[in-house]
Amino acid sequence: MAASVERYGPEVYGFLVARLRDEDLANDAFAAACEDLCTTASTFAWRCSMRTWFYKLARSAATREGLRRRRGHVRDVALSDVSELADQVSSRTRDYLRTAVKDGFVALREELDPDDQMLLVLRVDRALDWAEVAEVLADGDLDAAESARAAARLRQRFKTLKEQLRKRAIEVGLVPAEE
Repeated sequence: MAASVERYGPEVYGFLVARLRDEDLANDAFAAACEDLCTTASTFAWRCSMRTWFYKLARSAATREGLRRRRGHVRDVALSDVSELADQVSSRTRDYLRTAVKDGFVALREELDPDDQMLLVLRVDRALDWAEVAEVLADGDLDAAESARAAARLRQRFKTLKEQLRKRAIEVGLVPAEE
């Protein structure tokens, strides 16, 4: 499992930072996702890729850590042996190149519903295919037909979301209006 954390960890950690907008919370969620990856290895049935599984675990960990934080619970011990590896991965991925336009789009994304933000991160930033996005966003396991329907719904939602973002980007002057 350490190889999976090393291979996919930076992108999953980046997903959590983008999703949670709080580096401390993302660190906690990433450590929890890494622990989950190790503890669920024996039940992983290869119904999806290891990358997709790691994203699903990260999404779940983000939800748990967010709830824990809102309830005022604070971790007082390291999560597991993988926390050191998690720290190494997260510290390698903290530097971001910023531009005014990029910051503007970040601000527009922050206006979106959290589920729409997650859809953008998975599809645009992480380049997951539609079946993988559907699997990550599903609350349970999907069979092939359910996955295809979910992917089709997500594609339509994504199309609408792109149109909304473009309209807002024009309104705030990030991109020029079409002539």
